[in-house]
Amino acid sequence: MADETTNIAGDPLAGNMGATGSAGGGTEDTGAKRTTSDTIRDEAGKYADQAKERILGFAGEGKERATSALDEVAEMMRTAAGDVDAKLGAQYGQYARSAADGIAGFADSLRGKEVDELLGEATEFVKKSPAIAVGTAAALGFVLARVIKSGIDAAGTETGTSGTADDIKVEPAGFGSGPAASPGTTQS
Repeated sequence: MADETTNIAGDPLAGNMGATGSAGGGTEDTGAKRTTSDTIRDEAGKYADQAKERILGFAGEGKERATSALDEVAEMMRTAAGDVDAKLGAQYGQYARSAADGIAGFADSLRGKEVDELLGEATEFVKKSPAIAVGTAAALGFVLARVIKSGIDAAGTETGTSGTADDIKVEPAGFGSGPAASPGTTQS
């Protein structure tokens, strides 16, 4: 019996078996596990912080690109306002200028806010009026799908790959562009 107690105490896999086993390794293993779990938790926290910083960096870059694009749209509208004046009248040209000013003002307000602040405002908007947020998301999704589809159609037209099955002509291999041979005949 004394040999079994000694074997259990010396066995690292015995864990908390017997009085000698619990005094020998149970407390140390818990401390080591706690230290390991703390280390893992700390590392996970560091990675989460790094990921958050990267996401905010990407969002900041996206915000800058969006404000630049809005500025370009506003400038194009101001330029087009002169043509609208000539073709439709000064009243309609003024509408175009007002729209351009509104877009430029929106771009300036975006530029003046931090990404965290914009995310907070978007969250509050969705909480206050979820129906409008869902409708807006659906409309933007529809527009995005149409833009992508038109881009794909345009790319297919440029490379000559779009067309119907009637447009495709298949010729037998080795016969060239001459008249097609009927089955059972050979060309000389």
